[in-house]
Amino acid sequence: MINKKILILGGSSFDHIVYLNEFPEPFPQTIHQVPFREACGSTGTGKALALTKLNVHNTLYTAFGRDYYGEQIEHYLYENNIKSVVVTDPAGTQRHINIMDKEGRRISMFVTQSPEQLPHDEQQLKKIIAEHNVIVLNIIPYCKQLIPLIKESGKPVWTDLHDYDGRNPYHLPFIETSQYIHLSSDLLPGYKEVMEQFISNGKELVICTHGKAGASLLLKSGEWIEQPAISNVPITDSNGAGDSFFSGFLFGWLTQQSPSRCMQYGALCGALAVTDAHLVYHALSPLLLEAKCDEYFPSNE
Repeated sequence: MINKKILILGGSSFDHIVYLNEFPEPFPQTIHQVPFREACGSTGTGKALALTKLNVHNTLYTAFGRDYYGEQIEHYLYENNIKSVVVTDPAGTQRHINIMDKEGRRISMFVTQSPEQLPHDEQQLKKIIAEHNVIVLNIIPYCKQLIPLIKESGKPVWTDLHDYDGRNPYHLPFIETSQYIHLSSDLLPGYKEVMEQFISNGKELVICTHGKAGASLLLKSGEWIEQPAISNVPITDSNGAGDSFFSGFLFGWLTQQSPSRCMQYGALCGALAVTDAHLVYHALSPLLLEAKCDEYFPSNE
């Protein structure tokens, strides 16, 4: 177990997942007998589960309703040995509908969404923050309330901006609070300029994932590292792949691996995630990750 303790702030959801061979055209049309399942998800749960499997001590601070969907999440967290602190969301549990195609692409719809204001216990939060070494700040609405306490703590902060478009003002408080930034280029054709701007504004590093095109890392030193995606991976379900990449990279960073090795860990965790219907690859572990690194990157330093 790594002796660093990670606090993951937000979020958990109950997801309804529909699988199609391809997104339908033209509209409208009726599709019969599509594969469908329900599962627990969202970016906090995905990171907490991946880090737990990688033997990284972490606590998930999250919110959901005292309803049927919240009960499913509560059971899921317990069943997967995820340590959590839960705030009751009076609006009910956040729910998503995810429509997936065979290429792993996703249309994600928020059926319900967490509010910006929740009844957080400030003294409890201060104590929890003090007990952890690193904070992962997810872009969940109620996490905005927590930013003053995070800044006051002086702890290093990582954030995941997901499909940030380079302009959305919603992301600015999360960007300003964090020193380590993860995002995707899905809505960001000029991702390099945005990454360079983050570094010029004092960030320690920026990681940008590109799906099947791999990922890019820009360090504070100005060094760029390009990581190809793992090729010929059979896609079962891409939900959670970005959180697995984030967690694999963070695992490498916490174990003081080289930046290149951290990118390899991230790429492998993300690739393993898409081969599995689970939110995180079911057999993920530090030993498996090392074995896969030796297999895919035998010439690594």
